[in-house]
Amino acid sequence: MLDEEDLGPADEALLDMLREGRVTAPYAADKTGYSLQYVRDRLGRLVEHGNARKVYEGLYELIEDPRRKTS
Repeated sequence: MLDEEDLGPADEALLDMLREGRVTAPYAADKTGYSLQYVRDRLGRLVEHGNARKVYEGLYELIEDPRRKTS
């Protein structure tokens, strides 16, 4: 899992979108203004670290938001 200090502005924007529901990379790129390839890279990083998962080809959902701390 990524920690909050590992997140950049693009990660924050993607996590905000994922908290609202599933997203595709093209949709996220359109809404955030980041390039499609950059969004795909960032989503892949979130998947790699267990914060998101790929539900279907190109469709992502949130598993755990690293900004939410549970005590």
